[in-house]
Amino acid sequence: VAADEGILHASGSGVPPVTKDYCIIYNSNWTTLLKTLDNATFSTLENLTSTVLCSSAEVPSSSVKDKAVVVMRGNCTFLEKARIAQNLGAKMLLIASKSRLPAISDNKTDFEDVTLPIALIRYNDIVDMQMVLGNEVNVTLYAPPLPEFDYSMVVIFLIAVFTVALGGYWSGVAELENLKAVASPGERETRWKKEENVTFTPLTVILFVVICCVMLVLLYFFYKWLVYVIISVFCLASAMSLYNCLAALIGQIPFGQCRITCSNKTIEVRLIFLAIFCIAAAVVWAVFRNEDRWAWILQDILGVAFCLNFIKTLKMPNFKSCVILLGLLLLYDVFFVFITPFITKNGASIMVEVAAGPFGNSEKLPVVIRVPRLEHSASTLCDLPFSLLGFGDIIVPGLLVAYCRRFDVQTRSSSVYYISCTIAYAVGMVLTFIVLALMKMGQPALLYLVPCTLITSSLIAWRRKEMKKFWKGSSYQVGWRP
Repeated sequence: VAADEGILHASGSGVPPVTKDYCIIYNSNWTTLLKTLDNATFSTLENLTSTVLCSSAEVPSSSVKDKAVVVMRGNCTFLEKARIAQNLGAKMLLIASKSRLPAISDNKTDFEDVTLPIALIRYNDIVDMQMVLGNEVNVTLYAPPLPEFDYSMVVIFLIAVFTVALGGYWSGVAELENLKAVASPGERETRWKKEENVTFTPLTVILFVVICCVMLVLLYFFYKWLVYVIISVFCLASAMSLYNCLAALIGQIPFGQCRITCSNKTIEVRLIFLAIFCIAAAVVWAVFRNEDRWAWILQDILGVAFCLNFIKTLKMPNFKSCVILLGLLLLYDVFFVFITPFITKNGASIMVEVAAGPFGNSEKLPVVIRVPRLEHSASTLCDLPFSLLGFGDIIVPGLLVAYCRRFDVQTRSSSVYYISCTIAYAVGMVLTFIVLALMKMGQPALLYLVPCTLITSSLIAWRRKEMKKFWKGSSYQVGWRP
């Protein structure tokens, strides 16, 4: 079975004509399409979606002759429809589907006389075509080659490396404040009251990975209900994270510090307005989350804030815990991407299905950084118009980078661990993109990020003869002086 993606280029009858492209699925063994529009021949589209064209008696030949015909799927095969349309004089056959577009397959040997171009198209796209272009539409089919590299990956790379580097640096700043608080008994109690960090032990690391596995399986089977739970949790968590990130910046500005007192507590007025702004940002995203033109920008801002706050708040106590966490999540990523296709009925990986929305669900999980693809291709229209990077591919290595930064602060090692691990993360991202471009399929980024960051951190610790201390963690309670 050969299933190929192509483009239907539609043009309205206005002046100047409005044009729009739509996804099609075709079989390259049956139909050969041009790679560009340079020599394309247009045909007038005849909308016959009220029929399935399983019999020539369903439509008069006068309405089909020399036209591109679109009909609905029915009980007869694609090639049976094509033979009927070809005998009626049609120039092209489009078959509209209300469900996800399947591969076009059939026994072509029984229909050697069929030479009519055949393609599948979404029914919703036919409706959109009429609304946007009107009732008089001219169409043609073509299949441009896939781009070797999409430059949206550069934006994804910059966002990811910036978030990991800043999250690690912020964690180091918090660690330095903790060290000063320990060294100054007067500040210790105040600092501990402000401290909101959560420390992972090896046991909690294993429990966390088990919860991730259970949650992913539940999402696969109960996606249409749980997706709204995830959206709600994301709105709440991202609003709080954005507040924490911006509050840390505002705290460095020595202006506008007027306070109000309520219930024996004082709070800065500017922080009240900041909280309202962060809540409003999350609410606006929730309402307009399916608006592809600009909602991705707001989702990325909220997502970066969420990742930064997570990396800063969640502390890995030692390199041992980092190895356990990154190693288990690497296995988790590989299993749910590469192994589960051998288990599921439709042969698709659970990870990919959940990321795309199982069974064609229009709601997507807001746990990714999204950037619109900059290179126009059929894949952009048919699959995902965005390049994606999961939050886990930022947070998980980011926790190791944050530990390296805190270890630098504790041992006064001039940021060598932090800088090396951040560079290793960047190299791992580049390696991911290279494999992605070569294999033309989604990759579990942790497969490349985890080895790069763990091996680099281990080599630095071994070269500096600090592996034992790095493995067990450096306690700052003893002997540290500002």
